Amino acid sequence: LSVPTVLTRMGVSEGFWHHEYWLPPGAIWEDLKESADIHYPQPQHLLLCIPGALLLIFVRCIFERTVALPLGRALGVSDKRRPKVQTNATLEGFYILLGRTPKKEELVSLAKKSGLPVREVETWFRHRRAQDHPRLMKKFCEASWRFTFYFTSFFSGLALLYDKPWFWDHTVCWLRFPQQPLPPILGWFYLLELSFYCSLVATLPFDVKRKDFKEQIIHHIATITLIFVSYCANMIRFGMIVMLVHDASDYILELAKILHYLKWKRVCEAVFSVFAVVFIISRLVIFPLTVYYYFVTKVSLFPISCLISAFLMILQLLHIFWSFVIIQMIFNVILCGEKRQDARSDTEESDRSEGEDLAKNK
Repeated sequence: LSVPTVLTRMGVSEGFWHHEYWLPPGAIWEDLKESADIHYPQPQHLLLCIPGALLLIFVRCIFERTVALPLGRALGVSDKRRPKVQTNATLEGFYILLGRTPKKEELVSLAKKSGLPVREVETWFRHRRAQDHPRLMKKFCEASWRFTFYFTSFFSGLALLYDKPWFWDHTVCWLRFPQQPLPPILGWFYLLELSFYCSLVATLPFDVKRKDFKEQIIHHIATITLIFVSYCANMIRFGMIVMLVHDASDYILELAKILHYLKWKRVCEAVFSVFAVVFIISRLVIFPLTVYYYFVTKVSLFPISCLISAFLMILQLLHIFWSFVIIQMIFNVILCGEKRQDARSDTEESDRSEGEDLAKNK
């Protein structure tokens, strides 16, 4: 059966899957018919990303509880004591419904309603916000899970592609496109990556919320879209190269975070410097000057190629934004020795203020 026929039986509009939208000029879906020995991407297989994402979330929960948590405790990761907040229905109602940081006039009004001095109301809100800050152990567990996945993904992908001639020569990557048979192992790898990013989106409300939260959402949406459409259009070779280029630096960043949570300052700075070099080379040199360049010059214009090009440009803009943040951090923290919070920090209270609050409560 052709791809449109299968998808039409699934209730998907055949017009949406018209070959002129998804394939280059002159190619039709019948060119991608499977046989006993030759396999091509089948869009309906992407539905497996739903159970795949749920499975990864389950595996992550098991990993964090049975591996990351005991490891963190063994390495000395411990959560700071935080000041207790006295129960106050008036202040709690404002905190939940209207905001975590009331303005000066709102503090005065809340003081009158609660019968407390303004200073105590201000302190209550500071302590209440501190309670909602993610614990250090939580951040350690999250970083450990991401490090494990990115590390495994990168080196598994490298093992799968190192002997492929089209991996090293991007001109070969597009030969006979889109009639490029799909090795089953690459198809499963693609589905694994899609499932992982879907799981990240699903857990966003529960994960540590960082300052670049909006940029992370844009990145995840762009990545999921690119994986989906490149799979359907049989751009698997190109997609594998893009994923490998991106995974090259991700696991190093997560390792730097782990070392930061362990307070291994010197090692953390060294690893972060390596990450910065790898990130800038892979995202600002290799990706735009080779990967993206060959995509623009070797692939004919058709609707899906234009869509992919647009989302690749979105990723590149994010790369530039994060590169600026990384360079700024290296200059301020490592080279100048300035004591600053991580540019992607999720905390708003300083360690000093928390320490003062704890001292007052002793």
